[in-house]
Amino acid sequence: MGTVTHVPQDESEHGSAHRPVPAWQRVTRGESRWASAVAVLVAVALQWTLPERLTIHPGWLLPALEIALIAALIAANPLRIERASRLSRIAGLVLIACISAANGWSAVRLVVGLVRGQEGHDAAALLVTGGGIWLTNVIVFALWYWEWDRGGPVARMHATRLFPDFLFPQMQSPELAPPHWEPAFPDYLYLSFTNATAFSPTDVMPLNRWAKMLMMLQSAVSLLTVVLVVARAVNILN
Repeated sequence: MGTVTHVPQDESEHGSAHRPVPAWQRVTRGESRWASAVAVLVAVALQWTLPERLTIHPGWLLPALEIALIAALIAANPLRIERASRLSRIAGLVLIACISAANGWSAVRLVVGLVRGQEGHDAAALLVTGGGIWLTNVIVFALWYWEWDRGGPVARMHATRLFPDFLFPQMQSPELAPPHWEPAFPDYLYLSFTNATAFSPTDVMPLNRWAKMLMMLQSAVSLLTVVLVVARAVNILN
């Protein structure tokens, strides 16, 4: 009589049955507060270094408000962002909006000054000013991406939303990432930096329309700032 051979199940099905659920799809601990807090403080410091003619008057008002808001957010979640409240959520959005308004005003004033020939008499000073506005732009859009993706850091901790707004490579290929990996602020900062330098998505893809529109806006602001500042600086040096 012939021997009966055992046919193993499909390896992909067997592997998927025993593969742990990725951290970004399950309830985890909240991420550390300090990466986003340091980024906010850097943005505030960059605002202080801008010439007074490019800031919203009085120049101390928005930076003081931003410091007060980040202090309140740190007090609410000093080590990890785990406790959710409507007030802290609103405070976080107001904080990012203040930084966005201040930097947007500075960028518009700089661009208008360059077009009218009122800015850019010193190439070094122009590059420092333009670089500060560009770097703040990177930080502020990283904060927006971080705050809105799947409802924000607290919502991501509780895995309340199934579908992501940004698709990171580790989500597409979970076998290449440790089981505890999930996106945190440094990942959104990297997303913002690459979008500001490449003027397009690189390895992180926007899935929702708001994410696409926000990335398009960041690319437009970054491109306009870089082109005008660099062109003016080269003209001065020549």
